Amino acid sequence: MLLHIIPIIAGLHPVRLAAAFCIYSVLGWCMESAYMSFCNRRLTNRGFMKSPFCPIYGVGALAGYFLLKGFAGNLFLLYFAGALSATAFEYLVGRLMLKLFGEVWWDYHEKPFNYQGLICLESTIAWGFYAVIIIGFLHGIVMKYASWYTYGMGLMILRAVLLIVLIDFFWHLLAALHVDMAGKKDRLVEKCRSLLHI
Repeated sequence: MLLHIIPIIAGLHPVRLAAAFCIYSVLGWCMESAYMSFCNRRLTNRGFMKSPFCPIYGVGALAGYFLLKGFAGNLFLLYFAGALSATAFEYLVGRLMLKLFGEVWWDYHEKPFNYQGLICLESTIAWGFYAVIIIGFLHGIVMKYASWYTYGMGLMILRAVLLIVLIDFFWHLLAALHVDMAGKKDRLVEKCRSLLHI
């Protein structure tokens, strides 16, 4: 139901956008986890959640596509627009995380040319290449696969994935916000017992 009340963006069906978001989020998790596993010389889950899913990559890829697709005809401009906009996005997300959680889940302090450990030149260079790859090549393939999720079994799988991801995300969000879920559950049980005089 929720998938059908999301506004249609740029003529795309909202279910296709939701599917593309999932695909980009999984691809982002794979890329990030593989890179960090290589750096750490051991398997590393770089996701915020338990599931193999990095929502920031889903949001970033789709937002980047809609913001930057006008540069698709000029790879030079696309590279620089992608590098600058993604770096700004990374910085804003980092500041938001500091405000909400008191920490950021990445740290560039040891990287050369970093600013507050939130952004660095190395990542900025990489974001430009990602923009070129996503807009110039990957987005068409992702949307082709995303169209499979608009009907039948594909739609059922998409709904199940989104439900699992939402539960996983909010569970870990509450943990990151230091909400005592076990304590809340115990208090709820006690309140129910007192109301029922058990």
